[in-house]
Amino acid sequence: MVIEHSSRKGRKLTGGRYKTVGKKKKEFGKNPTLPNIAAKRSKVVRGRSANTKQRILSAETINVMVKGKAKVVKMTNVVENTANRHYVRRNALTKGAIVETELGKVQITSRPAQDGCVNGVLVQ
Repeated sequence: MVIEHSSRKGRKLTGGRYKTVGKKKKEFGKNPTLPNIAAKRSKVVRGRSANTKQRILSAETINVMVKGKAKVVKMTNVVENTANRHYVRRNALTKGAIVETELGKVQITSRPAQDGCVNGVLVQ
């Protein structure tokens, strides 16, 4: 999907028109993916020069580091999210979100929408 960034539109406060400085610039981008807590779903997205990313659309487990060992734990819900307060209500998994698990509260350290996995550390 192309996200266009166009120049100024409209008129000045006095009613005069703005002079056009250049053409519309097209910048290629994608809307953000906000993975949530549900059965695991993912998709492969093509990047520049044939690179690929695996985007997680939803996940129900998280890899938690406990005393130097990784454990796979089931998530129940998002407790806090510093990126956006409305993400808590949507159970959106982003980096820095605090999630309730079987072990306790865990902070997400990976970027699930771009890394393809959900990693975290226990919050004491």
